[in-house]
Amino acid sequence: MTSTTRAAADAAPATTIAADPVDTDAFGYRPVRRGVPEGVARFTVTSPDFDADGALPDDAWADAFGCAGPNRQFELAWSGAPEGARSFAVTMFDPDAPTGAGFWHWLVWDLPADTTGLGRPLPAGAVAGTNEAGRTGYLGPCPPVGDVLHHYEVSVYALDVPSLQLPADTPPTVAAFTMSGHIIAQARLTGTARR
Repeated sequence: MTSTTRAAADAAPATTIAADPVDTDAFGYRPVRRGVPEGVARFTVTSPDFDADGALPDDAWADAFGCAGPNRQFELAWSGAPEGARSFAVTMFDPDAPTGAGFWHWLVWDLPADTTGLGRPLPAGAVAGTNEAGRTGYLGPCPPVGDVLHHYEVSVYALDVPSLQLPADTPPTVAAFTMSGHIIAQARLTGTARR
């Protein structure tokens, strides 16, 4: 998916992302359907650790899949969420992973409604979910050597329920599906990685 298509699919203002073109006619290529309802409100998320569409910091890289990074969870701050938010969820998804279905690197839900950022440790009551590697909590980037530039979509969702009532070991796609029915607003920050 090109940067223009990616921006249109997210229904966000068009931005320029330095990316390799993706051959949509390649064997096995199929775009992944977005789990965010059409027309939801937008708010803002930033990180002191990386710029929008910029490279994720070296210390955020994974300590798995052939990478030996520190796997340090970066910090986030958000503003402008709707007053009707009863909780927040944070995810990091790599749509460029060569899996046919992307790769969930990070899921956190049941963040209290008064939360305006995420660092370490998590706020009381928050649930650190299981990523696609089967580990609880954050798993940084580690794209295959020589692969295209990967875009790590860090999303913050304002939800209309105080709790998703899901255990931490809920599979990532089930957690994302459950979130999708409760999203009232979204903020997104994309970081990149390549090796």
